[in-house]
Amino acid sequence: MNKKINSRSIVLHIATPFIVGAITCGILLLAAIKPVDKLKVYLNVAFMDDLKTDPDDEKSGLIIRDNKIISDYTGTTSDTGTFIRPRYGEMYAEIQCEKFSVVIPVYWGSDIQLLERGACQSTGSVIAGDKGNSVISAHEDTFFADLSSLEKGDAITIRTNYGVFTYKVKEKIQFNKNDSKYVVPSKDTKLTLYTCKKNVLGSADERVGVICELIEKKFYNSPAEDTAK
Repeated sequence: MNKKINSRSIVLHIATPFIVGAITCGILLLAAIKPVDKLKVYLNVAFMDDLKTDPDDEKSGLIIRDNKIISDYTGTTSDTGTFIRPRYGEMYAEIQCEKFSVVIPVYWGSDIQLLERGACQSTGSVIAGDKGNSVISAHEDTFFADLSSLEKGDAITIRTNYGVFTYKVKEKIQFNKNDSKYVVPSKDTKLTLYTCKKNVLGSADERVGVICELIEKKFYNSPAEDTAK
């Protein structure tokens, strides 16, 4: 009996380092998969914009502008007004929603650095409040972590320095990264928000999001317009 116990102890003693090694390798492999997968997301999730860059100078690289967005406007508003078109790399809007735990900054253009700072809007789409499809994306682990919680009828507000625009969720969507039907220009005025579908292992090929309809426009009037009224 003692010989059998000793034999088992010897086998266990020999096997333990291999078992521990296998477990350690597995943990390291899992830890490595997510960063690699996240890098793939940064490289191709952003609005299928192919990481276009349009800096002030071709040799200067990306120029990021962190603007302060008006949140306490007290002047008059109207349902028509003038748009202020942003420059590439410029923060031009903020997204607010009761379902979101944070106010989300929106940058014009798609770039790895911009995705780390907020949501990004495709340069091929229209700016907030304009006629057409406004396409905005962010990473599912950061700024759009709550996107999947949105339901039909939820309100989303986009604030800019030319006005504030309210949208209502009309439809939840899911599509493959190679399917561009939801992110292409459209005659319909709408807001498309999307992110990668959460996937622990492997590449994130599926996208999830919402399509929203514009229900209210409030353009900020200039002091001269206020005086005229």
